[in-house]
Amino acid sequence: MEDTETTPSQNSNIKWIPLSITAEYPEGDFIGKLLAFSSMLPHALIVSFITLILFRRDLHTISYLIGLVLNEGVNYVLKHTLRQGRPLVRPSLLHEYGMPSSHSQFMWFFTTYMFLFIWVRLRHISQTNTVWVWIWKTAISLACLVTSIIVAGSRIYLQYHTVSQVIVGALLGSVLGILWFLITHFALTPWFPTVASWRLCEWLLIRDQTLIPNVIWFEYTSHRHESKHRSRKLVSMKSQ
Repeated sequence: MEDTETTPSQNSNIKWIPLSITAEYPEGDFIGKLLAFSSMLPHALIVSFITLILFRRDLHTISYLIGLVLNEGVNYVLKHTLRQGRPLVRPSLLHEYGMPSSHSQFMWFFTTYMFLFIWVRLRHISQTNTVWVWIWKTAISLACLVTSIIVAGSRIYLQYHTVSQVIVGALLGSVLGILWFLITHFALTPWFPTVASWRLCEWLLIRDQTLIPNVIWFEYTSHRHESKHRSRKLVSMKSQ
């Protein structure tokens, strides 16, 4: 008997299950489901950035998010200028243009900027514990790279974009990530101390942590010092 098995892209009768407007997967396709979840990663990253800014209030993190937003703005303009359709052959909630892929562009902007941040901006912390620093830097870089490849591939597998739309998105995101890092590193960072001293920034507790080599260690030691100081003060008050 002839094998009639078809792939999701070949069978228009397969039911597609929506996770969101930008993420649907073929019913019964476990890989497609995982890839659909991966397609929601850019949304999770935006929420993570907002949460990080609310809790950390660091100017460089704010600049990173601004770059991601500008990157999305460029993608929107290009999509509505080129007006190239998507390869969808099924009814879908998504009717936006497809060139370039916004998911691919977002993820490769994020990854390229993160790579430069880790290996260029954080190069000063490599002077101690060189092996372990190199290991975690490499691990983070590889994780970002693999994740970006998966997200980009998911857009092709789930029929939201053609290969060319994904490749153009990845290249454009990478170029914009490099440009924004250079702008932030050479043009904006020298102004961060001045911006942090503005009354509005002081009121919002926005700070510049550029000159602190290891923020986590700095906060840990500062917290421990303050805790010991208050503990000694409390003991002194009780003894009086």
